[in-house]
Amino acid sequence: MAATLTSLHRLHLIAIGGSIMHNLALALHQRGARVTGSDDEIFEPAKSRLAKAGLLPAAEGWFADKITADLDAVIVGMHARPDNPELRQAQELGLRVYSFPEFIYEASREKQRIVIGGSHGKTSITSLILHVLRHQGRQFDYAVGAQLEGFELMVQLTEDAPIIIIEGDEYLSSPIDRRPKFHLYQHHIGVISGISWDHINVFPTEEIYREQFKIFADMTPKAGVLIYDRDDEQTQLVTVPSSPDVKYIGYGPHEHVIRDGKTYLLNKKDEEVPVQVFGDHNLRNISAAKEVCKQLGIKGKEFYEALATFKGAARRLELVREGAGSVVYKDFAHAPSKLKATATAFRKQFPKRRLVACLELHTFSSLNPEFLPQYAHTFDAPDVAVVYFNPQVLAHKRLPALLPEAVQQAFQRPDLRVFTDSGQLAAFLGEQNWEQANLLMMSSGTFDGLDLGQLATAITR
Repeated sequence: MAATLTSLHRLHLIAIGGSIMHNLALALHQRGARVTGSDDEIFEPAKSRLAKAGLLPAAEGWFADKITADLDAVIVGMHARPDNPELRQAQELGLRVYSFPEFIYEASREKQRIVIGGSHGKTSITSLILHVLRHQGRQFDYAVGAQLEGFELMVQLTEDAPIIIIEGDEYLSSPIDRRPKFHLYQHHIGVISGISWDHINVFPTEEIYREQFKIFADMTPKAGVLIYDRDDEQTQLVTVPSSPDVKYIGYGPHEHVIRDGKTYLLNKKDEEVPVQVFGDHNLRNISAAKEVCKQLGIKGKEFYEALATFKGAARRLELVREGAGSVVYKDFAHAPSKLKATATAFRKQFPKRRLVACLELHTFSSLNPEFLPQYAHTFDAPDVAVVYFNPQVLAHKRLPALLPEAVQQAFQRPDLRVFTDSGQLAAFLGEQNWEQANLLMMSSGTFDGLDLGQLATAITR
């Protein structure tokens, strides 16, 4: 049964409070569907956004009686468990149950699907493409894993758009579907931005993790296009041209110059195009996005015109505050490859300034003693390198206790400062000399509520 938008009038979302799930709920609501949902915890901004649309559940929790035979479909998010009572009720009633990626695919069967995969850079590449398409007045649908400036929602589904741009996460699709999300979208144009082992709780070895990208690459159809980072060793292993019917396009960092803390792209005429993002990884992201846009009929001149106003995706190397002799940035970076790329980019962008960089270990992989050695020498670029983690998070994830000395050993940096109290971290940063110095804060968390705005204000006075 194909999930054409016109055929779905009543939908229920299990785990409606999730970042992407609540955006899907809002997108379907805007389309005129009758949407209900449940979750056992809903945080901001999802709570307020759902409430404003009249979609916030009356009470948190799971309620089997919400699942009735007149529902057209149920969409289940990863936050739910396999034994979720609402999921069980839907299965017992024989209702169509979709995971998020499965639903997106079914709703875009008649569209050209462009899927951006990779361990890093996929949100930024997707954001770049969306920004350019909107600048050029193109009609498109999308699903992206971050809130983008100028876009009300992270998901848009319409009947008329001929294409859809999808950020293709390699994590599991749902509690009852253990396939990686990006295997379900069935791309026409695929991108692999790079491969760096992550999600150790699901993919216990580097080989198993890499195999997921090999499957994705091999799914590229006849007359399809596969765009990949030609310099990434792991990516090279899975994108070796294997089909004469597929167009393979490798890319590298866009040609550029850095001057006075600003990055300028060089076009074919060697003209300088100023951009608001920087770093080798972002220059590669730009090249990937340019190749995708070229496949969609957007010329180089049009691409560069749009790029001039691109500020980057939220939390991806995002400027917090700038002063006369210092800047404060935050970044979603937390995996080893992302950490190294971001810290190195900062060093190259501001070579004359001292760099203080802080990383929060927050994910299951980053806190796992078996995975920690992957961080060796990834944090060598900063003048002052700091790692923070909350011991309570370890307990919550049922991981063994972690000693600061073990973290220092894993990073192979004897002068690494390790904190387990956010108050002490804030005090340490406040005591630093911020004359001609920059601060970079990297995490998929919040440093346990550390007020970065207040800290940035004090630093950049």
